[in-house]
Amino acid sequence: MALALVLVPLAWALFLYALPSERWRPALLPLLGAAHLALVVRVLAGTPGAAAGTWLRVDPLGALLLAVVSVLFAVCSLYAVSYLRLRRDRPNRAFCACLALFLAMASLVALSQHLGLLWVAMEATTLVTAPLIYFNRNQRSIEATWKYLLICSVGIALALLGSFFLSYASLLGSRDSSLLFSSLTAHAGEFSRPWLRAAFVLLLVGYGTKIGLAPLHTWKPDAYGEAPGLVGALLAGGATSCAFVALLRVFHVVDLAGEGAFARRLFVGLGLLSMLWVAVFMARQRDIKRMLAYSSVEHMGILLIGVGVGGAFGALLHMVTNALVKGWLFLAAGNIHRGFGSKRLRDIAGAARLLPWSGALFLFGFLAAAGSPPFGTFVSLFSILGAALTPGHWWVGGALLALLAVTFLGMGSSVLRALQGEPPARALESPHRDRPAGTVPILLLAAVVLVLGLWLPRPAQELLEAAAASIGGAP
Repeated sequence: MALALVLVPLAWALFLYALPSERWRPALLPLLGAAHLALVVRVLAGTPGAAAGTWLRVDPLGALLLAVVSVLFAVCSLYAVSYLRLRRDRPNRAFCACLALFLAMASLVALSQHLGLLWVAMEATTLVTAPLIYFNRNQRSIEATWKYLLICSVGIALALLGSFFLSYASLLGSRDSSLLFSSLTAHAGEFSRPWLRAAFVLLLVGYGTKIGLAPLHTWKPDAYGEAPGLVGALLAGGATSCAFVALLRVFHVVDLAGEGAFARRLFVGLGLLSMLWVAVFMARQRDIKRMLAYSSVEHMGILLIGVGVGGAFGALLHMVTNALVKGWLFLAAGNIHRGFGSKRLRDIAGAARLLPWSGALFLFGFLAAAGSPPFGTFVSLFSILGAALTPGHWWVGGALLALLAVTFLGMGSSVLRALQGEPPARALESPHRDRPAGTVPILLLAAVVLVLGLWLPRPAQELLEAAAASIGGAP
């Protein structure tokens, strides 16, 4: 059953690429989203059938990632139908096939229990998403695609070198150890400490590049800014979550080896640097999608801080809520982009009048991203702050609160400027207005985030607790 989570989207990608009809390809994407989501629900409801020594297995951390990616893809696939219908000027063969391939590779990341296979899956997510960024086929999109490929490939290469170092650390410590995570965690205490530290630094830089942590984030504003809104949603909510889970698997090995304090200090330092970077540059953003890219950098830093201060449960909950909120915001931003024919803030005004649904959803999405109640991000941020505001980490909690406030003011001023006022004459002549096909998917994401803020279902809480415990965090 677990293998079907990879094979079904792979087969669907081949079928979509072979299908000659430009009209039917987008219409079949929601069927894939529904089928994958049904498989994920069935896997989560059952007992994993694979032994601990296999390369592919559904463990709590992987199950959490599967749920996030599957829900996000299912909603984005609904949005893709109306979006691609409006973009008939572009062929969608490669676009639809690569969407299905991304779902397959993200599922493979979630299931991978081998260090080498995990690296292959992470590299594959980079390769299959590059054509999605280039969908508009203009000078800016090709520049963004190449920057994405080059910078992320350098990061993945460093992650490969870190994987080699980790393998050598295990070889020096225990010749019985393999590259399966079950074996690495069992023998972690015997590993060579200097090689293990070097391995973790390389893996942190490598996977941190794919996560988009500052100063490794330079591909992110361009890629998110030039990609279609639904692609930005999958990158900010899905691809970054995959890289974060990959990093957590390595962190757990380092923690069991007795170097957890070293790793947590790096997490906190890089997380605070990312938030500081965003606080400095957020107010200067003049592009609505690039603004969301910097928001993604900020929240990836929050995830690392959460793990670094011992709030694994809050960090994993924030991974879920942030992924859904980023999907919400990017889809709403895509509607605003089409309505105004521009994504530059100087061309956008009166979005609440021109696009009342998308404008209101974008405003509430901003509030959710800022961690305002009653949304799920408030609960996750509050949990992280609770772990940070302890005698050993009080200064981290103070810095986190201060940086959140600065970013809120910088991003809030841009959001309000875009929503208020009168729409320009050019926008009033645009035929693009709010339609149910473009707003219902956003409402679905908003509803899930709202429910998570008001009530955390028991199965979801148990999964989060099990995932936190699997990486050494308190349930």
